Amino acid sequence: MTTTRLTLAAPCCALGAPPVSSAEAESIAPMFKALGDPARLRLVSLIAAQPEACVCDLVAAFPLSGPTISHHLKVLRQAGLVDCERRGTWVYYWVRPEALAQLSALLGRPTSAAASR
Repeated sequence: MTTTRLTLAAPCCALGAPPVSSAEAESIAPMFKALGDPARLRLVSLIAAQPEACVCDLVAAFPLSGPTISHHLKVLRQAGLVDCERRGTWVYYWVRPEALAQLSALLGRPTSAAASR
C-alpha cells in the first residue's frame, strides 16, 4: 500500500502576519465577546457613526427598555469599546479609536490566499 503525501506551497489558512500573542488575545477577546450580542453590535455601530451619541437617542433606536440598553452599554464600556461622559441628565457615548484599531489590525491581517491574488 502506498501513501500519498500532500505538500502545499503555503498553508491554506495561514495569516500573512504572526499570530496574536497571549497578551493580545486576553485584551481583544472581551471585545469580541461583547460584540457577540446583536444589540451591542448595533449599539457600537450607531455610536461609531457619529462623533458621540446621547443615550436618549440610543434608547429610542431599539425596541428594548432603557435599563436593558444601559446594561448593554455597560458591557461595551467594560470591554473597552466605548467610553462615556455624563452631561447633566444625559450620558454621551463615543467609540474608543484604540479599541477599533486593535480589532481592525487583527481582522485586517491578510491571509496568504488573499495576498497571492
